[in-house]
Amino acid sequence: MSRAVIAFVLFAIQPALASAAGATTQPAQPQAGQVFIERASLTLAGGEKIDYETGVLWAPENRADPASRLIAIGFARFRGTAPDGTPPTFHLPGGPGGSFLAGLSAAAPYLLRFRSAGDVVVMDLRGARPRGEVLRYGFRTPDEPLDQPGSLKVSTEAFVKISREAAAHFAGGRIDLRGYTVKEAAEDVNDLRKALGYEKISLVGISFGSQWSFATMRLHPEIVARAMLSGVEPLNDGYDMPTYVLAAMQRCWRAAEQDKALRPYIPAGGLEAAADAVIRRFQAGSAKVELKDADSGRAATVTLGAEDLQRDFVHHAPDGPAFLLSLYYEHYDAWAASVLARRRSRQAQLRLVGPLVDTSLGVTPQRLALLRSDPATRYLGQWNWDSYVASADVWPTADVGDDFRTPVRTDIPVLFAQGDWDTQTPVENTLDIARHFPNGRVLIAERGGHGVFDPIARNQPATWERMLGFLRTGHMPELPARIVLPAPRFVVPGFPPPPAK
Repeated sequence: MSRAVIAFVLFAIQPALASAAGATTQPAQPQAGQVFIERASLTLAGGEKIDYETGVLWAPENRADPASRLIAIGFARFRGTAPDGTPPTFHLPGGPGGSFLAGLSAAAPYLLRFRSAGDVVVMDLRGARPRGEVLRYGFRTPDEPLDQPGSLKVSTEAFVKISREAAAHFAGGRIDLRGYTVKEAAEDVNDLRKALGYEKISLVGISFGSQWSFATMRLHPEIVARAMLSGVEPLNDGYDMPTYVLAAMQRCWRAAEQDKALRPYIPAGGLEAAADAVIRRFQAGSAKVELKDADSGRAATVTLGAEDLQRDFVHHAPDGPAFLLSLYYEHYDAWAASVLARRRSRQAQLRLVGPLVDTSLGVTPQRLALLRSDPATRYLGQWNWDSYVASADVWPTADVGDDFRTPVRTDIPVLFAQGDWDTQTPVENTLDIARHFPNGRVLIAERGGHGVFDPIARNQPATWERMLGFLRTGHMPELPARIVLPAPRFVVPGFPPPPAK
């Protein structure tokens, strides 16, 4: 896609207005709930010029503090082509901290597909993007020893240390970290809805965007006409159940075993046997790998252990089988190079909205007990949650509470579209939460990964049109329960297959 051509005309509107009539310049002292809008345009790769609006919502940083300062939260709006009165779609990005606005030119073709379902509104998470304010803490990572295997305990202790430093750095200053929670983000959605003049909205969320949507439906069900979610992450499922992640990988492995290019590499017993053999090998002892340091050009020896393997075990389809087969045949060089780079000291920046939001969400004690005792931790360890659980008390954001995390029956119509190869938000998340939405519907995309809206639109246009029809009307009687996406082209290991026996 070509670089967007942007043209701006500035104006501001008061919270109750839905258009730019009587616009003025940006107020010197904005009020909570007020929006400042710029008219803009971008040019797509084919030369089509698209007009839209972009701006900021002014919101209290911490609504629990009457003296809270105001912060700016970025948003954009494309006018829709649906009949008047159709609820707009509010698109909530993943992360926490992803953004449609940061790469709006690239995201525009995807977003513009939704115009037939009403106005399209995208917004950033508070504290995550430069349209508003980016919360970052710069630090230098410590050197980690190369002659010892990686350690979850050491990694978690290092994260807790950096978290304490970051929280102390902001304590008592202009920025109030207590305001960066999913509950505050849900209130931002409601404030933007009111400022733009909508009575009801439809939510479209992927990954954390779905979690943000669940929070909005929990706090303000009266404003949500319907929702369409993918990469589904319920409020209590921020830390993934290892067995469910492994099941997604196993479905991918079964397809990979039928791939002609990969078949010569598959050992007896298939990829599950290969995974089991690699796990047992590293549980029995570490491996030392000699390689050239890409930065210094000098020789280095890296020690790889069982916890290094658990940390890197989840590689997204379709690359995962090639990674696993490389380890099975003891081709460790590429893996060792990535571990070497990770262990070297380097300048880094911690994006604070991630731990602030995620640690305040957390999980119920019951789910945490299930996570820690899950048998698939043999493969994945506890890397997915250990550092956040250990640092939860360090961050000043308040715990949202088990009542908020626990699902409740909700009558809002929701279409859940979920890939069954999703290792970031496994399909079991969807199947579990859908029970609490009696007016909901589950569409499983076989071979689909993390977020399947775009693959469905490209490969299943008839199904996609029915999904847009749901956003327009709230009805979905013709939607299938399952679709099959095209098989991927699996990556092949970078070495010849073993001789046939």
